[in-house]
Order: sequence, then C-alpha cells, then structure tokens
Amino acid sequence: MRPIFLALALFIALPAHAAELKIASWNIAWLTLRPANDRDLPRNLTPRQPGDFTLLAEYARRLEADVVALQEVDGPDAAARIFNPRDYAFFFPDERDIQRTGFAVKRNLRAIRNADLAELDLAPNARFSQRRGTDITVESEGRMLRLLSVHLNAGCREGPINADRGRECENLARQSEVLAGWIAARRAEGTAFAILGDFNRRIADAQDDLLLQLTRAAPLTRVNEGVSNPCWADARGGRPFITHIFLGGPAQRWVVPNSLRVMVYAERDPAMRDRLSDHCPVSFRLRMN
Repeated sequence: MRPIFLALALFIALPAHAAELKIASWNIAWLTLRPANDRDLPRNLTPRQPGDFTLLAEYARRLEADVVALQEVDGPDAAARIFNPRDYAFFFPDERDIQRTGFAVKRNLRAIRNADLAELDLAPNARFSQRRGTDITVESEGRMLRLLSVHLNAGCREGPINADRGRECENLARQSEVLAGWIAARRAEGTAFAILGDFNRRIADAQDDLLLQLTRAAPLTRVNEGVSNPCWADARGGRPFITHIFLGGPAQRWVVPNSLRVMVYAERDPAMRDRLSDHCPVSFRLRMN
C-alpha cells in the first residue's frame, strides 16, 4: 500500500493549473433598439432587422468569451439582444450616449464596476460625445484584473497627434493623456490591468505618438502587435488594426502565447457590414497564475 500512498500524496501536492479566461473586444457599430427615425441617430444609419440581431447573437454564442469589452452599444437592453442575459451581466457608464462602451461578463465570474473614466468624454453635452471609458474589476480564482473598455476619438488614424493637425488629433492627444494617467495609477497600485477597445488609431511601429504616450506611464504589452486584421479583408489582404488590446502589470505575464483570434463573419456581401458590424470580435486568453 505504501507506493500507492506515495503516488496519491504526490498527486495531491501537484499545483493546480490556473483556469484560462477568454477576453474579447467587439465594436458592434450603432447597436441600438431605437427606431430608425430617432432624432439622436444619424440620418443615413441602416436600421437592423430582427434577423440581423439573430445573426449577431449566434456570433456571440460562438465567441463564448468570459468577458467582452463592448463599444457602440446603446446600453444593457441592446446588449441583451446579442448576449444571453441569463449568462452575462452588463456594465455600462452613467451616460445617455448611444455609442457607449461597456462590458458583458459571464455570471460565473465576480465583477465589480469602478467609477467611469469620464474624462475621456471631452464633449459630454454634445449630440455625439467622445464617450466615457467603462472600468471594471474581475476576479478569477483569487486573482484580480482591472479592465477598461474604450472608444477613442476618430479622425487621427496615423501621424502626429497634436493640435497643429486639427481638432481630431488634438482630441486624441488629450484622451491619450487621460489614459496615461489611468495607466500610471494602476502601475502605482501594482494592479494587473488591460485596456481594450476601438482606439481609432493605426499603430505602425514603436514610435507611434499614442503608443509612446501610454508606454511612458508604464510598460505595456500590445497583444495584437505585428499582425494584420482579417476582418472584412479583400483580395489585398488584412488591414491594420484600430482595435487594440494593451496589458499591464502582472497581466503581461498571464497572456497565453499565440491566443489572439479574430472571428470573421461568414457573410461576404459588403452590404452586411452595416447589418452586422464593420468590426469583428477580437479575443485572447489569460492564464491568471
């Protein structure tokens, strides 16, 4: 019996493998339940039909992420048309914007909502504002992960980000300062964190102005660095990402190598871009150990 006892003891002493979390970011492009004639919607917006919601819900089911950072979603009611509310809890900022950031989090995870990163919204009273950041903390097996969903100002996709290049680049410069401040606070806490979302910015190399601003606040890992985006790719191939995933603190060592995935849509008709989204879900995995 002794060899069996020793084997059992060794088995019990082995460290358990940490569970993996699948985390995604998805801009679902004006996902709203408002009627097409709502005055707060753009006049040229293509209204979604019931079948479009069904298609999106099927993609969400196939994605099967534990946490999804959302952009351009009009609150929890709209999110519940895509993500089953029995399985997911929703977190959205305190604002009325249609194009809100947010999170869908599996209910088997403990998640708490932190204060909105309201400073990202540079024009809170405008018809189409600059959008707050949604800030949550998720706990898995005793490990804490701070997550921020963002959707930054459009119109300054490359080149210097300063006022000399117009209002859009000036806005992006101001937002990058806000993000750098948030990152510096997480670094000071020693917190594991991730920033995910639509940055409306191509990051071609390590000298990109936005990247330099953020990495001065703390070392970061960009999960999608060095790869192109196959979403709605044509014969010319993939496009540069404007959705990005940054990891900081202990989260940098938690990322599962080669786990980045882009779920492309089976529909190839260009008209479906308006009915689904011009963005595809981007996901990766963390092993929080």
